[in-house]
Amino acid sequence: MNIYFHWHRNYIYIDIYSSPSSIFLGTAEPEQVLNLEHASRAERRTRAKSEGKVQWTIQRIRLSPHEKHLAATLKCLDVEMQFALILTFMFTYICKEWATDDVLFYTTLEGLSSSSVFRLDLASEGSGKVTSVYEETQPDVFVEVALSRDRQILTINCNSRTSSEVMLIDVTKSRLEPFVIQPRQLDLLYHVEHWKGSLIILANTGPGQEYQVMQSPTSEPSMASWASLFVPNPDTTIKDMDVVGDYCLLVLRTPANELALSVMSLRNPKETYIIELPSWACSIETKKLGLADRQDVLEFLLSSPVHPPVPFSLDPEKGLLLSDSGTQAHSESHDKYITTRLKACSQDGTLVPVTLLHAVSVEDLSQAPLLVHVYGAYGRNLSMEFCPVRRFLLEQGWALAYCHIRGGGERGLSWHRQARVEGKRRGVEDLQACLQKLFSSGVSSASLTALTACSAGAVPVAALCNWKPNTMRAVTLQAPFLDVLGTMEKAALPLTVEDRDEWGDAVGNLNHRHIIASYCPLHNITPQRYPSMLLTAYSGDPRIPLEGVLKYAKYTKKAIHMHLNREQNAGTYRRSPF
Repeated sequence: MNIYFHWHRNYIYIDIYSSPSSIFLGTAEPEQVLNLEHASRAERRTRAKSEGKVQWTIQRIRLSPHEKHLAATLKCLDVEMQFALILTFMFTYICKEWATDDVLFYTTLEGLSSSSVFRLDLASEGSGKVTSVYEETQPDVFVEVALSRDRQILTINCNSRTSSEVMLIDVTKSRLEPFVIQPRQLDLLYHVEHWKGSLIILANTGPGQEYQVMQSPTSEPSMASWASLFVPNPDTTIKDMDVVGDYCLLVLRTPANELALSVMSLRNPKETYIIELPSWACSIETKKLGLADRQDVLEFLLSSPVHPPVPFSLDPEKGLLLSDSGTQAHSESHDKYITTRLKACSQDGTLVPVTLLHAVSVEDLSQAPLLVHVYGAYGRNLSMEFCPVRRFLLEQGWALAYCHIRGGGERGLSWHRQARVEGKRRGVEDLQACLQKLFSSGVSSASLTALTACSAGAVPVAALCNWKPNTMRAVTLQAPFLDVLGTMEKAALPLTVEDRDEWGDAVGNLNHRHIIASYCPLHNITPQRYPSMLLTAYSGDPRIPLEGVLKYAKYTKKAIHMHLNREQNAGTYRRSPF
């Protein structure tokens, strides 16, 4: 079966068609499998409020092993909902994987949480039998289902920010019953793949509670049976793992803050080698294996904020990394955009990575406008995927800087731990050090610098605006988290209880409350000159309460006016250079 999509020019719907291979020879017509206009009409009939068109996008499709059924995840753009469609337009919220041609496992999404796993048996009478498989009771645990690359096991992954519990289902057996690999315990994080009767486990049981690769037999999966296969070198962190054929492939972040691939033979783990990736690569996205794809080759995309995604493939047995043109990746062609990696020394002596993207040499950037990107929370990497707008800025003479401050995940799990709860102020100190490093290296100046961040990334940016407003000229914040203290005081809000591991308990722990109050952007606004600001917020955002953003804008305006009035009364008013 070949699947392709059709875009209606006059509608917003994307349809799915299937056809035999002969369609490409012009000897057969495609058969329509899914029409989103029909799906939209069916959904509108079930909604009490059905005004206007419903906009849909297809997020993910899954074919059953022998292409008997197709499941499609649809997202309705008019409401905060996701639906799954299995041929007969049976809707449900979904993250799904086929175990067999007639058995689909899926999770439900309610608001921002996913806690339930269900099993759909299509071989049953009628439209199929749905049974409950698992129900998570902890509010901070998110549940997903995933199929191993070799399609031999299906896992139910129950992850919080501080623990993991994975259940395994052997899809080659007639009884598809889940069993726990390793019961949940505090500060143990692990992820599972499968290889010839063994589990290949990525777990934070290495030195410093960082990730290493472990192995255990499927028959004895608990932690007592885990044996170490690979421990990364100091200052090298594992970012992702995949099992391709008889090889374990690891995405690494090197001490120089560059991406690399480690290839380890599972037949002989001592046979391990490193493949360097192009120096411009800042982001890697591996392709989920399809039915027609080769299982012994890893396909992935490399990109950067100014480099569009380039497809690559790796044959681990031959050690060949090929681009889509078939040329060896090591013979990288000349690129007019330059990637420079710097390290800034923070207040406590920690070296903080900075990725600088520019079109001319660093020596020629002293008068260039600079856009600085920041995040630094939840152990997540700062997004560095391709963005056409960023590339346009470079073409207009800008420089782009990405500050990988603590609280993010660029330098491993400890990088996140250092800026959680009591360490949150370190992220602000890191950001200040990054700006000082850029300016002292001859890159731009404070009067030509703008900072941009979204969501939790707004905390260090807005905190620095309170502490050192003259270190930047402008700030743009999208859906910014600005009232940390007020939000963490309200346990009834979505994510507040779950976020205590990140920000602290402002109600039950007085020390946490004092720490949050010391850096919270909203609660530290001071009458002074602030950089120009653009805030973008959304009503009904379950993650970022709009109330906090509106209060921040109101109080900041008031503080600026108070400062200007004081200067005027003192006879020292001058027009701001900003």
